[in-house]
Amino acid sequence: MATNRSRRLRKKLCVDEFQELGFELNLDFKQDLSDEAIDAFLNAFLGEAMVANGLDYVGGEEFGLVCLAKRGSVSEEQRAAVEAWLKGRSELTKIEVSPLQDAWYPETPINPAV
Repeated sequence: MATNRSRRLRKKLCVDEFQELGFELNLDFKQDLSDEAIDAFLNAFLGEAMVANGLDYVGGEEFGLVCLAKRGSVSEEQRAAVEAWLKGRSELTKIEVSPLQDAWYPETPINPAV
């Protein structure tokens, strides 16, 4: 693919100066947790950790990607806030929060200007 792209195309593709950052989550729930307790956790997670921080979550119960609810990048402070919220929950046995990464092209390194 050509690397000499117009500004408009770079914006559409979310590359270069329009790169958007997010992070991945891996969660392990306690074995004896009921489906209702998991649903209650997920509702609290979406309301208290995602919406309250202007974020959106794409994925399932145990794995997903967190990105900004509007166009743009997740900040390190938002990532830390979500991690702190998750660490304060008793329903989980293991939490993995990835470093910030390109939300559209995870294999692409982060641009220093982002």
